Amino acid sequence: MVFLIKEVTRLTEEKQYASFMERIRAGEKIEATDWMPIEYRKLLIKLIHMHAVSEIMGAYPEKEWVPRAPSLRRKLAIMAKVQDEMGHGQLLLRVVEDLSAPLGRTREELVSDIYHGKVKFHNVFHMEARTWADAGVIGWLVDGAAIINQASLLETSYGPYARVLKRICAEESFHMQHGENIILALAMGTDAQRQSLQTALDYWWESLLFFFGPQEVTPAAKQMMHYQIRLKTNEELRQKFLDKYVPRIQSLGLTIPDLSLRYDDSQKKWRYQAPDWHKFSQIVTQNKGPKSEERMLLRKKAHEDQQWVREAMRNHNISISSAL
Repeated sequence: MVFLIKEVTRLTEEKQYASFMERIRAGEKIEATDWMPIEYRKLLIKLIHMHAVSEIMGAYPEKEWVPRAPSLRRKLAIMAKVQDEMGHGQLLLRVVEDLSAPLGRTREELVSDIYHGKVKFHNVFHMEARTWADAGVIGWLVDGAAIINQASLLETSYGPYARVLKRICAEESFHMQHGENIILALAMGTDAQRQSLQTALDYWWESLLFFFGPQEVTPAAKQMMHYQIRLKTNEELRQKFLDKYVPRIQSLGLTIPDLSLRYDDSQKKWRYQAPDWHKFSQIVTQNKGPKSEERMLLRKKAHEDQQWVREAMRNHNISISSAL
């Protein structure tokens, strides 16, 4: 009897999986209430959780420049950008929350995972924004890289993620223009300002290359592409970034800190000096960046100090973001 029950269960699951994959191949969107393989659910949680946390932690390098922005106009612009990034993180956490609920995980846990070191965030947000030029490079090139990455996910098979990304990509395009405006002002400024811009590019270049992840296609990445969660490899996205931004960087008279960088016409791809994969992997997986510890402690303080606000709102049946 037990054998028969197990066999019926197995056949039912196989049928569900076959139907699920048929929908994926047909280009249909999977919704939160649909049946999905546990592997698909876990892959989505891992990807979107990291994306959400990266949006939240990505606000910190520029948040540090709010009080130091060179004018009131710049201050207001960067404050608005920080607010947007936090909002993106909350939208994405909502998507992860729905996916995680059947596994017994709460929004509180998803947020506290940041400072408990249970979720990774992009390497660039472990780095230090030392100068106003660094803030400009983050806005122009880091956000530019993020748009390339996120735009490639607009066709993802998971509907709620695709819909949130549509709004995020639209707002990120404004962030990129904000950064570009800072860069152009510096590039047309004094010799000292142009030098600060070159120094910032030198500092961020390796981080930008690593932003897209390792060159090899990992087993997890292969599964994401099998389920059409992702449709492009890391290297395809990195090449797209180089296609778009190398000419723009050079048009400003800046020198890219890679003497080997060239476009291979025969292969139709950029040849570049690979970043120190091990160093940047350590930053992401072990939180060993210049600002990792400080920013995680700030995130912990922000989350725990406002616990009373969330509890008060819950007691009065009012919805509130767990980022407060």
